[in-house]
Amino acid sequence: MTTMAEIKENYDLTPRVAPNLDRHLVFPILEFLQERQLYPDEQILKFKIELLNKTNMVDYAMDIHKSLYHTEDAPQDMVERRAEVVARLKSLEEAAAPLVTFLLNPAAVQELRADKQYNLQMLKERYQIGPDQIEALYQYAKFQFECGNYSGAADYLYQYRTLCSNLERSLSALWGKLASEILMQNWDIAFEELNRVKDIIDSKSFASPLNQVQNRIWLMHWGLYIFFNHDNGRTQIIDLFNQDKYLNAIQTSAPHLLRYLATAFIVNKRKRPQLKDFIKVIQQEHYSYKDPIVEFLACVFVNYDFDGAQKKMKECEEVIVNDPFLGKRVENGNFSTVPLRDEFLENARLFIFETYCRIHQRIDMGVLAEKLNLNYEEAERWIVNLIRTSKLDAKIDSESGTVIMEPTQPNVHEQLINHTKALSGRTYKLVTQLLEHSQGQAAR
Repeated sequence: MTTMAEIKENYDLTPRVAPNLDRHLVFPILEFLQERQLYPDEQILKFKIELLNKTNMVDYAMDIHKSLYHTEDAPQDMVERRAEVVARLKSLEEAAAPLVTFLLNPAAVQELRADKQYNLQMLKERYQIGPDQIEALYQYAKFQFECGNYSGAADYLYQYRTLCSNLERSLSALWGKLASEILMQNWDIAFEELNRVKDIIDSKSFASPLNQVQNRIWLMHWGLYIFFNHDNGRTQIIDLFNQDKYLNAIQTSAPHLLRYLATAFIVNKRKRPQLKDFIKVIQQEHYSYKDPIVEFLACVFVNYDFDGAQKKMKECEEVIVNDPFLGKRVENGNFSTVPLRDEFLENARLFIFETYCRIHQRIDMGVLAEKLNLNYEEAERWIVNLIRTSKLDAKIDSESGTVIMEPTQPNVHEQLINHTKALSGRTYKLVTQLLEHSQGQAAR
C-alpha cells in the first residue's frame, strides 16, 4: 500500500498547480491538505502566512500567526500593515463613491444602454462621472478582492466591465470575477464566466500566441474547481481539455492535467467514443509524465496488463482521496465518503472486465475477482448485476466457476456510422485550419 509520504512526494500536484492559480485560489487547497494531514500543520500555517502577506487579508494573517506561535499578540509590522489597509480602503471608497452611489440607484442604472460610448457620455454630462471615477471603481473592486470580500468584488467588477472600454483591463476584471465566483462556490455563474474568458482567449484579436497558450493553461487550472463541483463538470472538462489547442497546451506545458482528464474519461460513460483518441495521447506522453490514474488506462488499453491495472487501482484510490479537486468528502451521518472515489473504482472495474472479456472467451471467476480487487462472492454479484443492467452477452457457469462470453459479430452499420463521424471530424478540422491560414494571409 502506498504510504502518505510517497503520495506527498510522488503524487501531490500542489507544487505544479499552485503557480497557475491566483493566490486566493490556493487557500482551499491548503485547507484540504491540512485536513488530510499530508503535511505538518506548522508547514501549512507558515505557507498560509506567506500567501496572506501578499494580500490585504491582514486579520486572517494575524489569527494564523497567533495560532502558529501560540501567542495573543500580533507582530508590529502586521499591526501597521492593517492600519495601511484600512486607510487605503477608505481612500478608494471615497474615490469610487460617486459611481457606487449611481450604481446603487435602480432608477439611474436603468438609463444605461448596451452602447458603452453613450453610457460614458451620459455619466459625464448628467452625473459628472468620468474616467477617473470608473478607474477608481476598478481599484476599489480589486482591493475588496484582496481583502477577501469576494461578493463585493464580484458585483463591482461586473459593473466595471459594463463601462470599461479597455479590452486588457476588461479581461483582468473578468478573471477577478471568475475567481470571486469560484471562491463563493457559485458554480453555475463561475462556469459562465469561464466560458467568457475562454471566448476572449480564443479570439483572433488576442495577444501573442505564447500569451494565448499561457492563458489557456491558467484557465484549465482555475476550471478544475468548477469541473469537479458542477453537476455537469465531468463532461465540461472533457469538452474543454480535449480540444486540440487546449490539449496541445497540456502536452507542452502542463502534462499533470492529464490526471484530471483521465479521471473524467473513466467516470463519464457518455464520452467513451472519445476515449480512443485520448489513449493515443497517453501513449505519446508515457515518458514525460507518470500518474497512477493515467497509468491505469495505459495498463488496460495499451499493455493489456491486468495485474498492473489491479495494482494501479489501489494507488488510484489513494491519489483520489488525497487530491484537493478529486477527494471532496460528503458527510453522511457519522460517516464521510468520497463519492468520486467510489464512482471511479466502479468504472475502473468495468474497464478491466470489458477489456478482459474481449480477449478471453472463458474466464475463471477467481482470476477475475482478483483482477477486480473483489472477493469471489462480491465479484459474482457484481458480474451478475452487470450482465443484467448492461445487456452483456455472457453467462455464468456456476459449476465450473467461469464466465462464458458469447462471440459477437461486428455491427457493419455501427462501424459505418463511427467511420463517418471520424471522417466528419477530420474534415471539420481541415476546413478550420484552411480558414485560419487564409485569414492569416489576408491580415498580412
